[in-house]
Amino acid sequence: MQETLSKDDFLYMAVAERFENQIEKNILKTGDKLISLRALSKEQGISISTAYKAYIELENKGFIEARPKSGYFVRFSPSQYLKTPDSPKPSSGLVKVDVEEMLRIVYKTLSQEGVVKLATATPSRELIPEAKLNKAMMEAIRRSPNSCTAYEDVQGNLTLRKQIAKYAFNWNGNITSDDVVTSQGCMEALGFCLKAVTQPGDTVAMESPTYFGIFNVMTSLGLKVLEIPTDAETGVDIEYLENALHTNPVKACLFVPNFGNPSGGLMPDHRKKQLVELLAKHQIPLIEDDIYGEMYFGKTRPKTCKSYDKEGLVMLCSSISKTLAPGYRVGWCIPGKFMDKIISIKLNSTVSSATPTQAAVGLFFETGRYDLHMRKMRKALHTQCLRYIQAISDYFPKDTKVSRPQGGYVLWIEMNKNVNAFELFEKALQEKVSIAPGQIFSTDARFTNYIRISFGAPYSEFIDKSLKKLGKIVESLR
Repeated sequence: MQETLSKDDFLYMAVAERFENQIEKNILKTGDKLISLRALSKEQGISISTAYKAYIELENKGFIEARPKSGYFVRFSPSQYLKTPDSPKPSSGLVKVDVEEMLRIVYKTLSQEGVVKLATATPSRELIPEAKLNKAMMEAIRRSPNSCTAYEDVQGNLTLRKQIAKYAFNWNGNITSDDVVTSQGCMEALGFCLKAVTQPGDTVAMESPTYFGIFNVMTSLGLKVLEIPTDAETGVDIEYLENALHTNPVKACLFVPNFGNPSGGLMPDHRKKQLVELLAKHQIPLIEDDIYGEMYFGKTRPKTCKSYDKEGLVMLCSSISKTLAPGYRVGWCIPGKFMDKIISIKLNSTVSSATPTQAAVGLFFETGRYDLHMRKMRKALHTQCLRYIQAISDYFPKDTKVSRPQGGYVLWIEMNKNVNAFELFEKALQEKVSIAPGQIFSTDARFTNYIRISFGAPYSEFIDKSLKKLGKIVESLR
């Protein structure tokens, strides 16, 4: 049975949102006192408990604070936000990807015990509905005529593919289960798509900065990278790409239009349409990584480039690794005109995807549990994002710049040019704090004074102390 939000939930969130807008617009400033709960209840025609919930929501986000015997006051306003990071241009020419020793060192730290893992862009255990997932897994096995022990269809579990097609409605997609191929996570889907449209030695245009994990795939396929600068707010620089296409033999593009990693940029929908039309003109396939698309903080899900695809040149890839269960390794792609190639590549690679996890996720979607889970997760991540940004504004040097993503998991931070991010990484690790140094997000280690941190863990006193330590180390390296 699908669970829904109550009328009271909508009321307190609507009231909280109005206050948040006033704080964002600087109508209510830091230090201003809010009206009492009783006055708010009378003014808005709501119960005192609803008024209290609205204030608690604002307090959780760090916008207001309760002072004993005094009431509620504005704690943080937009005037305290730091600037957003700059977008340095990549070096000219093509680069053959080389995964350096620095990247190997960073990977080793991701599994260390006793370390505050601000480097990993994954959901914390507190955000994963483990009990409901376990229930879905057991139910899926019971329903299966062979207890999920047989090979799955090469294209993937039918229930799961139907649900993926259903959810495509949210980004204006018009697909059926026949348009979907499942994979072992999003990385495998990206690899399938790259193999389908490139040969060793070919050039692929990618965002800069970009997720370091994709470099391993590029290296294994013998591909060259053309780096396209990315804005921390609006995503890929389409004009730069258009000029680059005139002088570089680009065979494919691989971009993350919705909440890119690490920049967090969200390409506006009209720019997505512009990008699709540009690449269609040149008949260049676009591999769209939409793994963060469902993790939006606004009221509606952003569209995808696939939403504007008329020629089947956009190959959308995604998974539940960031939203539900990283360890299940359930991903998919919607490959458009390259479907036959993708099926052939999957047959020659893995034959089929894991049966139990696909069946369980398909059932989790079908029962409406995924919708409820995502509403809670989006709310939690938005709150966590705001608290982390506020802490960075409080604890880091004032010349620091930090992104303000509208979704996803990560913050992209630019520091004083004298700060070496890898040195910061090493010193922070000594304090049991793990971060991702900016050098690993480009092929030429260009982002020397940038770091990426994840806000996937709920904000706590422990996280607060870790960010305070980090800020002190940054100050010492300036």
